[in-house]
Amino acid sequence: MSEMPPRGAERDLFRDTWVRYLGYANEVGEAFRSLVPAAVVWLSYGVSSSYVLADAIDKGKKARDMPSPEAGRSTRVTVAVVDTFVWQALASVAIPGFTINRVCAASLYVLGTATRWPLAVRKWTTTALGLLVIPIIIHPIDRSVDFLLDSSLRKLYPSVEKPSSS
Repeated sequence: MSEMPPRGAERDLFRDTWVRYLGYANEVGEAFRSLVPAAVVWLSYGVSSSYVLADAIDKGKKARDMPSPEAGRSTRVTVAVVDTFVWQALASVAIPGFTINRVCAASLYVLGTATRWPLAVRKWTTTALGLLVIPIIIHPIDRSVDFLLDSSLRKLYPSVEKPSSS
């Protein structure tokens, strides 16, 4: 979770509170994929995607409510919503979900070929490994998505203040 805001600064519900963990729901769902019905995994993606959408809407409202000339307001709101949505969709849902899915699939395969453990033990081991990998991948993925957006999408924005996505 991000550092707490400085004293007197506004707390961001989607970045500075427990709500941030909703963005990781799909990673937990992927870790448990071998143990739960597919519908549970899809539900976890629904939770994460709802978090992404809510954060993007929140950042758009904050951009709208900033005191400034009316002329650039719609552009500022659009940039805030698009930047937040794309950043969160990549950094909170797509890339970590794919990463945990592949880590778990590979570990289940390796455990199946390298051990004679019962299937239930292999599945629980895979789930534990997937859960343990989550905190390790978060910051590298966040920084990579920052770099990706700084090198691409953010170059397209008009000269308005760069949104703070992470």
